[in-house]
Amino acid sequence: MLITNGTAVFMPSVLTFIGIPGLEPVQYWIGIPFCAMYVIALIGNSLLLIIIVSEPSLHEPMYIFLGMLGATDIALSTSIVPKMLGVFWFHIPEICFDACLFQMWLIHTFQGIESGILLAMALDRYVAICYPLRHATIFTRQLVTNIGVGLTLRPAVLVIPCLLLIKCRLKLYRTKLISHTYCEHMALVKLATEDVYINKIYGLFGAFFVGGLDFIFITLSYIQIFITVFQLPQKEARLKAVNTCIPHICVFCQFYFLAFFSFFTHRSGSYIPSYIHITLSSLYLLVPPFLNPFIYGVKTKHIREKVVKMFCSKDQT
Repeated sequence: MLITNGTAVFMPSVLTFIGIPGLEPVQYWIGIPFCAMYVIALIGNSLLLIIIVSEPSLHEPMYIFLGMLGATDIALSTSIVPKMLGVFWFHIPEICFDACLFQMWLIHTFQGIESGILLAMALDRYVAICYPLRHATIFTRQLVTNIGVGLTLRPAVLVIPCLLLIKCRLKLYRTKLISHTYCEHMALVKLATEDVYINKIYGLFGAFFVGGLDFIFITLSYIQIFITVFQLPQKEARLKAVNTCIPHICVFCQFYFLAFFSFFTHRSGSYIPSYIHITLSSLYLLVPPFLNPFIYGVKTKHIREKVVKMFCSKDQT
């Protein structure tokens, strides 16, 4: 331990989550809806995966990407909620430093994978609507496999330098208390007493290279889709094309709105109360896994029919 300007600085082996600053007395009750969303997300996404895997007619690119989204949502929420509930309910706020870095890698990797899947789904809709006769020849099984591998490796590799920059560069911290419910990159970097300029710059680069570029390409894809759709001569064809895009647009909007809010408030959100920021940042990682099965289950006809068929057949037996 060193003393700098009257303040003790040290390299912590264990970090402590505060949870939601200012709401510590009611965190037990806050954990109830968080847990409920987590359980519903597990059930909904698992059901989605079972339907897609077991039904051969759903082994198409759109549904394969949807299955990947469901698996990613399960992994993302599972990497956050158990420890969060440990803080809220069981008063186990401690986490070792290396475990915190591992959780950070998991969270940001799965965030990046989800963003990549949304881009892949947008491109699938773009080809299906703008070039319908070429869709089967473009989105082959091999291409879908390559896309899946690529969008998994991209964030997994990009996040590693963030961990190395923290582990190798930042040796002195002013506190071991993290004002958050999970290990987030900027939340941990802000604890350091040393120059974190490089860490911030690389964090910005990684965020733009994954989320920023995906957002741009998804937006451009849907602009082109709507241009093509509104040029269709028949109203029924226009409505059918729009309906196939509505679930993706809903998921896209709620994911990126919450993502950008969390990203910018970490860097310039001094006027936003910390309890609002931390609560919404936590919900940002829980709401998409919770809502996605409902959005696709309600708005996707084939998924809806398979769910009804599954439960009706169980009732008959």
